[in-house]
Amino acid sequence: MVPGLEVKFAQDASLSGDGQVIEGYASRFGVMDQGGDTVLPEAFAAGLTRLAERGGKVRMLWQHDPAAPIGVWEELREDGTGLWVRGRLLPDIARAREAAALIRAGAIEGLSIGYRAIRAERDRKGRRMLAEVELWEVSLVTFPMLPEARVGRKDNGEMRALAELFGDAAKMLRGVRTSPAVVAI
Repeated sequence: MVPGLEVKFAQDASLSGDGQVIEGYASRFGVMDQGGDTVLPEAFAAGLTRLAERGGKVRMLWQHDPAAPIGVWEELREDGTGLWVRGRLLPDIARAREAAALIRAGAIEGLSIGYRAIRAERDRKGRRMLAEVELWEVSLVTFPMLPEARVGRKDNGEMRALAELFGDAAKMLRGVRTSPAVVAI
């Protein structure tokens, strides 16, 4: 690991059917991680703009090891949820093939950011609120700091809403089948 480089974890990656494309949230806004830090909206914007202006790239690493690049990030963007990333694992890299297999098996679920804090403030409880960070890398990791997100889920709220919808539909169907009006017909 690079001295002074901080890391934050988020679990929310999915693997495409061909096993090479991964996407998910590398960071989520407003969610306190297990280290007590919270990333604020737009924390990445200025740093990503500066990086793009100088032709730099955010690296895709394995477990924050700078000697272990495993792919390339093709899209990084902030939205209302956090920092969303999409990239490709490089099939010519043995560790990338291993990472794809581990993701498919559910053994690896996390994404983690490597960054330098540019601007941070403390809330009333002394917790650090990251207002601006310089993003260096996003790694695939074993142990993420934000356990609320899961591999393959774009948004846990959407999944819960979908589950509730199916549950309500099942209740309605059971109600229709046991209704005296239905039985009489």
